[in-house]
Amino acid sequence: MIKCLKMEEKMKELGAYWDKIEKQHSKGKLFVYERLNLIYDNGEYKELIPENEQDGVVVCEGKISGKSVIVAAQDFTYKGGSLGLRHGRNIAYAIDTALKKKCPFISINDSGGARIQEGIDSLAGFGDIFYRNVKASGIIPQISMISGPCAGGAVYSPAIMDFIFMVDGTGQMYITGPKVIEAVTWEKISAEELGGHEMHLSKSGVCQFGYATELDCIQAIRNLIGILPKNNKEKIHIPPKDIYNKMPSKQFEMPVSKRKPYDVREIIRFIFDDDSFMEVSSSWGEGIVVGFAKLYGITIGVVGNQPNYIAGVLDCDTSDKAARFVRFCDAFGIPLISYTDVPGYMPGIVQEKKGIIRHGAKLLYAFAEATVPKINVIVRKAYGGAYIAMNSKHLGADYVYAWRTAEVAVLGASGAVEVLYAKDIKEKYSFTQQLRKIISNTVHSSS
Repeated sequence: MIKCLKMEEKMKELGAYWDKIEKQHSKGKLFVYERLNLIYDNGEYKELIPENEQDGVVVCEGKISGKSVIVAAQDFTYKGGSLGLRHGRNIAYAIDTALKKKCPFISINDSGGARIQEGIDSLAGFGDIFYRNVKASGIIPQISMISGPCAGGAVYSPAIMDFIFMVDGTGQMYITGPKVIEAVTWEKISAEELGGHEMHLSKSGVCQFGYATELDCIQAIRNLIGILPKNNKEKIHIPPKDIYNKMPSKQFEMPVSKRKPYDVREIIRFIFDDDSFMEVSSSWGEGIVVGFAKLYGITIGVVGNQPNYIAGVLDCDTSDKAARFVRFCDAFGIPLISYTDVPGYMPGIVQEKKGIIRHGAKLLYAFAEATVPKINVIVRKAYGGAYIAMNSKHLGADYVYAWRTAEVAVLGASGAVEVLYAKDIKEKYSFTQQLRKIISNTVHSSS
């Protein structure tokens, strides 16, 4: 049973809805007004649509982390939160309002899907929402919180938006439900296994953030709103000069052995402001780490290869994950800093069949297209095409720095010797040592 004492009086006033509210609580879900009370600063907001016209969705305006934000929250206690024509138009109105005011938009999803009895009109409601999502893309931040079911056509609105937050145990997303799948394919699967928090957080990559409770999820959304700009025109606030004298409070020691992995998050925590890093899609595409951090109070987009996971190679998922993140940062004027330690693209039949050429090209395109300030730090390995893809100077990086352990080459020393001196393999060790000295010469690489 979930209780929110601040809402007791308001909930008692609702009278006839009390049984439905209790039913929500029994499922581990908050009532729509509880969610609004928690997400807005001091629980203060104004409703933009009269109660008799809401049709199962409450549209509000208020401050979140000090910024004006429009929220459209579905009410599962009204016809299961199902989406009809009026319901869809109300959400479309919410996005239009956010665009007009140039402020972030948040949708709180808790719906049984399309209102079947309305027929094609319910589909028109979905179309109105999708169209607005696309028009708002890259202009205002769009965030979706999946706190209940989100099925069928309803899943595409969150998918178009910038970030999806899911609540474990209650948030679910799928095109077709378990019953339909069993009828068509004879496969038996639970709703949680099919489209739950864990599935989309670590396997499909659809969800960027997942939390155990709605309270944790709402707090994380508030934190993200505080980090992101209000819109794509907001200018970076430059802090006073005296702040640059601050020294890092954390230390980082690069492993002596170049074969020993390390966690790139340690470098990020060493460089950026204390406790400011908010990682995106931490459980999917784990070979690369992306997220937002503060540097002297300025929001920075961070991209770093993760040597702790399969040596930090780029594959289909890591390329997609990083490319999407880079393009978001570029759209909203967020500077990018990348940390390169990559041995190459993942070889193998599986990756080739998945289309690693196509997926890998997305990362190249994203960095080359980006016009925000771009800085790259080559930490250790920077080999082959993956070196080019990771924000290299050839793709327009403004500054490229080399850590003292940096190595830039087409191949690693051992691999290069195998190719260049195959006939003289007996002298492989000597050649390898000579080539490694050349590769490790960052002065040569920067010329």
